[in-house]
Amino acid sequence: MNIRVSYLLLILLLGACTSTPLTSNNQANTAQQPIVNQADDAATEARFIQNLNDLMTQVAQTQQIPLASIEAGLLDAKTIPSIRKLVLPPSATFKKNWVVYRQRFIEPVRLKAGRAFWEQNQAFLSQTEQATGVPAELIVAIIGIETIYGRQTGTFRVKDVLSTLAFSYPDAPNKAAREQLFKDQLKELILMCWSDAGGKLPANNHSQGVNQVRLNACLNQNSSYAGAIGLPQFMPSSIRSFAVDGDGDGRIDLRLSAKDAIASVANFMKMHGWQTGMPIYFPVQEKAIPAAKALADGEPQLKYTVQELIEKGILTAQQGDLQNGGVEPQSKAMIVDLPYPDKDGNDQVHYVVGLNNFLTIVQYNRSYFYAQSVAEFAQELGYKNQSVVPILGSSKSLEHGSAKSKPKKTKAKKKTK
Repeated sequence: MNIRVSYLLLILLLGACTSTPLTSNNQANTAQQPIVNQADDAATEARFIQNLNDLMTQVAQTQQIPLASIEAGLLDAKTIPSIRKLVLPPSATFKKNWVVYRQRFIEPVRLKAGRAFWEQNQAFLSQTEQATGVPAELIVAIIGIETIYGRQTGTFRVKDVLSTLAFSYPDAPNKAAREQLFKDQLKELILMCWSDAGGKLPANNHSQGVNQVRLNACLNQNSSYAGAIGLPQFMPSSIRSFAVDGDGDGRIDLRLSAKDAIASVANFMKMHGWQTGMPIYFPVQEKAIPAAKALADGEPQLKYTVQELIEKGILTAQQGDLQNGGVEPQSKAMIVDLPYPDKDGNDQVHYVVGLNNFLTIVQYNRSYFYAQSVAEFAQELGYKNQSVVPILGSSKSLEHGSAKSKPKKTKAKKKTK
């Protein structure tokens, strides 16, 4: 009998003990939410075990991986109630605050760490920028905002996170879709770790010699509460699709290899459409805020041409002129709204025009706040948020980024209260 099935039967025989429902300590969630723990509901835990057992069997059969190897790595996977709390949607009264979000990430500690990281990896960052066209400042900004260069990579076992969210996602309008997403990520994790441990897909006669210790270590590695791994916080599917071996040691290690992390971030951005030498965003003209407000629909789509936004007074003519640091007039853009409450609690919105490169950052993390923070963090490191093109009639090469080999050295700004 499968060991998980026998454990399932044992759970069903045990009585459930009750406890006071846990409440969220997330500032975005003020209402009490009952959370099911392993010990709180035996039937729920039994379903969790059965569902995980079914998924392991499915992966083993479809990918021709020995079931015993997968079971040995996932046997002790468990639900984590705190994970379920962390992914709950914000309460109805929660207000997004761009000002607070920005201050959290664009602050002296991260900027200082970013300059140090750049100094330590200067040659490889320059090499990567030249090879991919993705600015070093942007790569450094992303890794800094994600984990402060490896200081905050998560404290949960990735197999527990993905199992919890795949089979015990909290009640929410998008529960079914989210559970399916995390089921897929759990499958991707198994395949990623199988490959990392020396297995082949599909398995062959030699795959039985897979390094089980390495397989288990991969499944047990730490992640964020959403299952993101390493310095750049890649999900398992992104690791399999976009991560690369930057240091040339034959393995991809986003936890310990800065070169692997740098190369992987650059590859992700390049594969998602980063336009070399183009800006990320443009500020909206103050007098054109009403016009920008009318076009801001929150949809991450490039709907308007730069020329149209110039005609509406949202951008200046120079911003649609490549010779003046702008972009092609027919290039597409969108209006980005960044809401925040003022000191009196009144709703305010900061608007910018997001260009193609802004949308590329959104593909990394689907948040306007995140994308704008990355852009401004990169600017603090010296990124020139303007186009860099050859002078008309000249063969002069692009100068952005690759001409700079060191981070911008500026005094850390005092943190505002």
